[in-house]
Amino acid sequence: MTNIAGKAYAMNVVTPSNPKITWINRLLFMAARGLPENLMGLLGLSLIHFARWVIIKPGDWPDLGQGKQKLANDYMLFCSNFNGTWDQYIDAFSDGIPSGLNLFWYSATKYPLSIPVTPFKDYITHNQIGTDYYYNATPGSAQRDIKTSLLIYDALLKLEQAHATQSPADFQKTYQAACLEIQAGFGDPGYGPVASLATERADINRARYVRNH
Repeated sequence: MTNIAGKAYAMNVVTPSNPKITWINRLLFMAARGLPENLMGLLGLSLIHFARWVIIKPGDWPDLGQGKQKLANDYMLFCSNFNGTWDQYIDAFSDGIPSGLNLFWYSATKYPLSIPVTPFKDYITHNQIGTDYYYNATPGSAQRDIKTSLLIYDALLKLEQAHATQSPADFQKTYQAACLEIQAGFGDPGYGPVASLATERADINRARYVRNH
């Protein structure tokens, strides 16, 4: 399953949108960039690496030899990378910014609203496109693992400086305080719980390739 690399999942969703009102979505996207505090429900989800919405006009599609396309709709491309399972992500999205999702998919054809979540999941499923190739530089580490590792690194540099200048008694206090501050980062990077048999098989195949190359 190329959508998954270690702890991370890559999602791509393409939804047809009413070309008469996609301009409203463009205004909403501009407002979201200018007023990011309105997206705190989204920005506060630590499982998200990346999320982006893009409106694609009929003339924007590339010609790869198939000839000129005659499309009646605009399309919205949603791309996101996140940690955890597909269901966990959709649940967190729906719970975190339900009204925001409804605005982002305002012009989408047959969009069911983000609550209740089951019709929303069905809508995403029917419009999701598989990821042909997904590269993840840190497959065994979630976003939180990386952030806490950086905090630990900074703390070690400070401890190095303190060790050079403090007495043993003072350094012991500094060390204990640092441990209390960064103890949440003493996790165990590695693969998370298997989300599906396809995920497990993908990890096995990937490990075999890495060993051989």
